[in-house]
Amino acid sequence: MPLIEIRQSRLVSATIRLESATATLIDQYARFLHAPADDVVDKALNYVFSKDREFQEYLKTAQSSDIVPTLRVRRSGNGEGTEPSANGRRPVAGVEVRDAVRREPAPKA
Repeated sequence: MPLIEIRQSRLVSATIRLESATATLIDQYARFLHAPADDVVDKALNYVFSKDREFQEYLKTAQSSDIVPTLRVRRSGNGEGTEPSANGRRPVAGVEVRDAVRREPAPKA
């Protein structure tokens, strides 16, 4: 058995709007951890999602998969990607799907 486990994850590139103070805190936390700011945002959101018991129960319902996406998704390559409607409103953020793969070491036990 290997001593370490390498996990692969698919990366997307997203542009979002944040309050200026929040962006500053993300940069400060990233420096504190010696990590990229995008990793801080990703891990922080996953932490919140996993700790919110009410949200976890919601994810188990059929209602959770019946959503109207608000992120614009661009598929790289052949240009076949379509942008989901946001009920006539402009999407709040953009997401571009990349073929990049990140290899992360497994958490230490």
